[in-house]
Amino acid sequence: MKLDSLTPVPGSTKNRKRVGRGHGSGLGKTSGRGHKGAQARSGFKRRPWFEGGQMALARRLPKRGFTNIFRKEFQIVNLDSIESLGLDIIDAQILADNGLVRSPLKPVKILGDGGLKTKISVTASAFSTSAKDQIEKAGGSATVQ
Repeated sequence: MKLDSLTPVPGSTKNRKRVGRGHGSGLGKTSGRGHKGAQARSGFKRRPWFEGGQMALARRLPKRGFTNIFRKEFQIVNLDSIESLGLDIIDAQILADNGLVRSPLKPVKILGDGGLKTKISVTASAFSTSAKDQIEKAGGSATVQ
């Protein structure tokens, strides 16, 4: 078998539309575009989400809830990951340098997951109650900046 001897299975291919070739072709005069309207014009492009005048999906779906535009997004760090650093003074810059937060400029919140045995002085934007308790119980200090 050679590539030049291959033929498609009968019925698997269709002839292309040859528009504007007279009435006998069935696609003469308006070339299958109908009369007037945007789709009859050259350069017409339908938006991908357009549904033919049907109510758009975004407008059909129910809207629920509330988005607080003043919400403060915290970067969270757990106590066990802070203790694994082995440092005695911790702030946002040190956490960023060690890859525990993405940016030292955004607010950091310390959560109390994992135990804390060493004395550590931590400076952050916010602390959970359990984190603050554990830091102070270990003899360290939790400072809100």
